[in-house]
Amino acid sequence: MRNRTRGAIGAALAGAIAIAAAASGGEARFVASFTWRMNDPAFGGFSGLELSEDGSRFTAISDRAGIISGTLERQEGRIVAVQAGPVEDLRDDKGQPQSQADGDSEGLAVDGSGRVFVSYEGTSRVWAYDTPDRAMPLPRAEAFKRLQTNSSLEALAIDAQGRLYTLPERSGELTRPFPVWRYDTGRWTQPFEIPRRGGFLAVGADIGPDGRFYLLEREFTGVGFRSRVRRFDMTEDGLSGETTLFESHLLRHDNLEGIAVWRDEAGAIRLTMISDDNFNFFQRTQLVEYTVPESLASSPDRP
Repeated sequence: MRNRTRGAIGAALAGAIAIAAAASGGEARFVASFTWRMNDPAFGGFSGLELSEDGSRFTAISDRAGIISGTLERQEGRIVAVQAGPVEDLRDDKGQPQSQADGDSEGLAVDGSGRVFVSYEGTSRVWAYDTPDRAMPLPRAEAFKRLQTNSSLEALAIDAQGRLYTLPERSGELTRPFPVWRYDTGRWTQPFEIPRRGGFLAVGADIGPDGRFYLLEREFTGVGFRSRVRRFDMTEDGLSGETTLFESHLLRHDNLEGIAVWRDEAGAIRLTMISDDNFNFFQRTQLVEYTVPESLASSPDRP
């Protein structure tokens, strides 16, 4: 989500005098955080993330219709360097640059053939790209047209069958669940919903190699950000088995908005997340990783 109160956030962060030192609750374990920097005026604002099966290659999108790909270098399981660039423009269906209002790209999914899918928040829609040079619009569900401004299709995920799933940042009411839409055989349906819990809003989603649905959520308190990841078992008709994998303390991480879920060489499910710095000097582009130890038991290569 593009931040409309940057001055207020800056003042609040400048006045913050304490930073919590650890994430709390849940089953996931913090691995490490890496601050990524690049000398490129288009660098920043990252809201969507996808990784290769082995976690070595990535694609990310910014909320200014930008896309970047590269590789992640790890030592002892921790990210120590990023090789990537440059940031390329995601153009419209006529091959033209997008306006700021229309180019608010938020959610990212990549299928097995490498085709990229992007959900947009300004004009709520999902577009496909074989290359960044020209978009291929998907049909637009009627429900997308009724979503809140600056709070619509924030998250996007794809399953093993190539079906897309998207949901809005806000549901419209604090007690109203987040609707989840699925795109299959040329049309959108709403097979299930996700309950809202507290002040967290939906900002990213992925379907892991275990076939489960992972939801990244973010809460802005006026001073800084808190993050949470919930996991759900997924069937054709609904979600169940809700588990909170982690819920961070205030200011533990920056504004995490994109998530990729993969299995590392040890057999554990790993959550890799990226932060949206809102193109602010006082925020950071972070790559943050957690592992889910209990997933070791469900690794297909283990008894």
